[in-house]
Amino acid sequence: MGRPALEVADIFRTHGSAWREKQSGHLSLGQLKVMSAIEQCRTAALGGHVLHCDACDHQEISYNSCRNRHCPKCQARAAQRWLAARQGDLLPVEYYHVVFTLPAPISAIAYTNKAAIYRLLFDVAAETLMTIAADPKHLGAQIGATLVLHTWGSALTHHPHVHGIVPGGGLSPDGERWVSCRRGFFLPVRVLSRLFRRRFIEELEKLHRTGQLHFYGEHEGLADTGVFSRWLAPLGACEWVVYAKRPFAGPDSVLAYLSRYTHRVAISNQRLLAMDESGVRFRWKDYRAKGRTRRKTMTLSADEFMRRFLLHVLPSGFHRIRHYGLLANADRRSNLAKTRHLLSAPPPEPLIDKITEVAVATFVCRCCGATMRVAEVIMRRQPIRAPP
Repeated sequence: MGRPALEVADIFRTHGSAWREKQSGHLSLGQLKVMSAIEQCRTAALGGHVLHCDACDHQEISYNSCRNRHCPKCQARAAQRWLAARQGDLLPVEYYHVVFTLPAPISAIAYTNKAAIYRLLFDVAAETLMTIAADPKHLGAQIGATLVLHTWGSALTHHPHVHGIVPGGGLSPDGERWVSCRRGFFLPVRVLSRLFRRRFIEELEKLHRTGQLHFYGEHEGLADTGVFSRWLAPLGACEWVVYAKRPFAGPDSVLAYLSRYTHRVAISNQRLLAMDESGVRFRWKDYRAKGRTRRKTMTLSADEFMRRFLLHVLPSGFHRIRHYGLLANADRRSNLAKTRHLLSAPPPEPLIDKITEVAVATFVCRCCGATMRVAEVIMRRQPIRAPP
């Protein structure tokens, strides 16, 4: 696939410097690092190597990538490595996709409390799934789940939600048999929604009581306990969006889905259409519309586009893919081995060769298709540092 006509990096390289000056003091260190990484990605600033084709004598320079997890260009390779490692975890059962979404008022305060509220979203969604699944009235089994955090809507607005990929069944309480869910039906969405809402509000109040939430600007008054309780009360009566999609067609479609979702960033380069004096134009999907009218285009000023993109920079060290229950990292291997035994499923193929194959970069000559060799290494530029 060739280089897209317009990339997020082009927007930051053209307008980022002036916008940084205008926003001086208002951008976090994390946001500044993301801007710098995307601007320098695949440029001489990060170094690279000179490639030579012995077959046709063609020579070209390949610059290094930034490997930042918010960079649209760097996530495809990371997704390949992650998928190769996860392929051995798939079970020969139906897989289900559930989504837990926060209401708009909580999304608004989540922006200034990212680590605390995103972590709470993960933990309460996982607890909700495992609690309802363990109830004998529903499934009566210990389940596993992989949850992936997305913080954006299609128009780059702040919209935190988690996507859950869940095997259709679990281990019985005594761990001696596999309990399958009803074909085509995992757990009742209304029951999940009610428990998710109640538990999230309880835990959010606990965070407030222990001083772990911070409020600024129009939300500054919420620091008061009484004001916060009154603000929270209507949220206990409105509907919280939890929904389940159709089950996946099979393990291969689970992997295809994961490859699109696990390492996705706020917007891909493929959605960008143009950048000119009127702003940045891109494709987006309006989920409130029906049919073909869902797909629309939007134009934002370059400053607004960059502001929205940087809304989705995650706190340093925050994991946006997490595993729970039977798939939790500590006991995943033993749980999967036991499950495969109960399902009479063969063990997975060794993945060492596949992972190595993904990890080793090969460079193909665009003129004749032969493999190119590295003829020279270009060192990265040393950043200018202030004296200590």
